[in-house]
Amino acid sequence: MHIFFSPHIHDNQALLSPEESAHCIRVLRLRRGDKIRLIDGLGGMYDATITIPDAKQCVLSITGIVAHHKARSFSLHIAIAPTKNIDRFEWFIEKAVEIGVDVITPLLCHRSERHVLKTDRLQKMIIATMKQAMVPYLPVLHELTDYSRFIESISGSPYNRFIAHCEESERKKLSEVVVTRTHVLLLIGPEGDFTQGEIDMALSHDFIPVSLGTNRLRTETAGIIACHTVNLLNEMQ
Repeated sequence: MHIFFSPHIHDNQALLSPEESAHCIRVLRLRRGDKIRLIDGLGGMYDATITIPDAKQCVLSITGIVAHHKARSFSLHIAIAPTKNIDRFEWFIEKAVEIGVDVITPLLCHRSERHVLKTDRLQKMIIATMKQAMVPYLPVLHELTDYSRFIESISGSPYNRFIAHCEESERKKLSEVVVTRTHVLLLIGPEGDFTQGEIDMALSHDFIPVSLGTNRLRTETAGIIACHTVNLLNEMQ
């Protein structure tokens, strides 16, 4: 059964976005009365029937609730510097959504090799991955954010904060310091790593320095290792 995404559900009716409508009607050539499955990105999964097969705004009638998933007992926010090769960053986005991530903030760091990021394309990728992997909640993707501004913005937030870096200083393994059933925020730097000044700024805002392993990892690999570690530890509880 074809799966579509729409957060716009009211009185047992749903509206598909122009992109989803075009895919439904023009690409898949579905018609009035055809049955589909709908994910709202808010934990709900529904059976629905096409009532108005409009390629710009397709209208659906909700016929049943398949499931309503409760929010997770923990959350994961990964703030990460996008790679110069956008394909590698897109790979990270796709796999992180499959594994389980709640918020992604692309960071503009001092050693960043990518200074422009088209988040509209990444948002479409997130939705496509969410549908394919049957992820009940739509992850939040922020715009590319200056590192210093981001650090200041999360001051006072309830996150347990970690920064993964490669400097030869005291660091703990992420797997040993993550507290399950909590809100986790993890910083991952660019290929050249964070500068010492960026590390010091994070430490002054209560970030704990961590290691993701003995090997030096690519940025996107570090993001996936972190994502998997936090999810696995919580699943084991």
